[in-house]
Amino acid sequence: MEPRISIITLGVADLPRAIRFYRDGLGLKTTADDDADIAFFRTSGTCLALYPRDLLAEEVSPDLSADVPVFSGVTLAHVARTREEVDAVLALAEAAGGTIVKAAEVAFWGGYSGYFRDLDGHFWEVAWWQDWEFNSDGSLVIE
Repeated sequence: MEPRISIITLGVADLPRAIRFYRDGLGLKTTADDDADIAFFRTSGTCLALYPRDLLAEEVSPDLSADVPVFSGVTLAHVARTREEVDAVLALAEAAGGTIVKAAEVAFWGGYSGYFRDLDGHFWEVAWWQDWEFNSDGSLVIE
């Protein structure tokens, strides 16, 4: 297997609402309109997809429940280029209807980060660290 993640799919309760949150609220680019069956958002190096949670659960396994636990043990992360961008992204998420779970603060590992929850309960970390570098396409340099 080649070491890459191509698509991250989030199961959502209300696809048009989720599309508006990510497209209109957070400003992610997509060709999907509110009537789409699935939405793909191009990000640096990975695609973010939104799909109805019940249909996603059924696709994975007919016996799988679409119920969402309070914390699934998974977080997504947006690495900011500046400390100020962390606060700006968290404010953008909150203005779009997301919930700030942890306000940005200096983290135990030396960076600066905070967390928000999207409209379907998916947790996002927004983080910055002075030593992180980016590739020309905007993806994070991982050594």
